[in-house]
Amino acid sequence: MHKKSIAIYGRAFNASVVPYVEQLFAYLKNKDIHIYIHADFYNSLKVQYDCSSDFLMYHNHEDLPQDIMFLLSLGGDGTMLSAVSQVRDLGIPIAGINFGRLGFLASINKADMIQALDDIFAGNYTLQPRDLIEVSGNDKAIFGNENYALNDITVFRHDTSSMITINATLDGELLNSYWADGIIIATPTGSTAYSLSCGGPIIMPGSGNFVITPISPHNLNVRPLIISANSVLELEIESRTDKYVLSCDSKTEMLDRTTKLRLQRAPFQINLIRLPSDSYFSTLREKLLWGLDVRNY
Repeated sequence: MHKKSIAIYGRAFNASVVPYVEQLFAYLKNKDIHIYIHADFYNSLKVQYDCSSDFLMYHNHEDLPQDIMFLLSLGGDGTMLSAVSQVRDLGIPIAGINFGRLGFLASINKADMIQALDDIFAGNYTLQPRDLIEVSGNDKAIFGNENYALNDITVFRHDTSSMITINATLDGELLNSYWADGIIIATPTGSTAYSLSCGGPIIMPGSGNFVITPISPHNLNVRPLIISANSVLELEIESRTDKYVLSCDSKTEMLDRTTKLRLQRAPFQINLIRLPSDSYFSTLREKLLWGLDVRNY
């Protein structure tokens, strides 16, 4: 019988969660499965505690086995975003155990991880495909082969207190000239992240839309705009300085204002593992405290 394999990805975390990590590896050892662990993460684990040395190693997307059942991300939502670059277009499902705080993406509570993993190994879960945004520049490669975002792509002003002007064209037609501190282009996944804090709407995954959310716009009648994920958005930046900042989830680059941007839906999706108890609306209610009387807090 072919032995099952999973991959584990994570980043350095607080020592307080080490007992949960020990519990996790003991559980997986009893399952008798191959464990491929990210080499950098393993090296950080060895500093935290005397962990096992019989793991199989992988270093990046290139040597990640394609026949693994799923990739397990240990950390918060930021770790989940980073895990996307491990899987890329392989279609490997991702599950996240939340060692962080909010946990929209890393939705498995660390106290419930054993039951959650029992469900996953029993096949008691669904896959939720999530769209990504891809960004490219007219005069240079941006972010190498990791030029996509699960949450959002954002343009910021750099090294000035003055606003920048972002001339936006949608499918070849002038949309608007945003005079603001910056602009966010978010997926439905990212609609509950930075975009939400800037007044953007919450968009359900699978709705086939992205949202453009200005950051502190000068004109208060410039509001967030939902666009089709099939559209192509082009941005040209005007600034008093020669540079602007582009972020792509957790990655950032400094670009010349001569660099024009092209944004569109990425040619692949990420598959998130969702358990029966983990519905989108229950997550919203829990994380955003919907239905609670805030006067009692």
